[in-house]
Amino acid sequence: MGVKISQEIPFSQEELLMLEQRFRRLDKDGSGMLEPNEFFDIPELAQNPLVQRVISVFDKNKDGNISFYEFVTGISKLSEAGSEEDKMRFLFSIYDIENDGFISNGELFKVLKMMVGNNLTDVQLQQLVDRTIIRADEDYDGKISYEEFCKMIRDLEIGEKLTLHFK
Repeated sequence: MGVKISQEIPFSQEELLMLEQRFRRLDKDGSGMLEPNEFFDIPELAQNPLVQRVISVFDKNKDGNISFYEFVTGISKLSEAGSEEDKMRFLFSIYDIENDGFISNGELFKVLKMMVGNNLTDVQLQQLVDRTIIRADEDYDGKISYEEFCKMIRDLEIGEKLTLHFK
């Protein structure tokens, strides 16, 4: 793909070639970039309510598309070589829509709404969001910091649940 992959990418040449082949298969129009609609063509992702957030987190330059470098960098954080910290930061960034280092009441509501759809009324969902913020917000600033987020989910074995296995 003509992209120089830096040392921060923990993949072997063989794994990078495999990822490049997958990337090219996903890139239906051959543009060298993955557009959001190309992600929705993946059956496993088409029904995932958070796929748009994952795309947004992968899209580091915020141009609306995913380059091969952004794809590999994002996947690396979720690979077996990605650290627990990488996975926790990735998950936090799914909720931190404004990318300001905090999860606000509104951000938590939006992400949970994506996940639950119409299974809860907005009132029920807001009550859940409010309870979550109250429980996690140790410094009483009305939002959840990364540290507070980590404490809240530390017993959920996130590292294993967010690990992609390539072999």
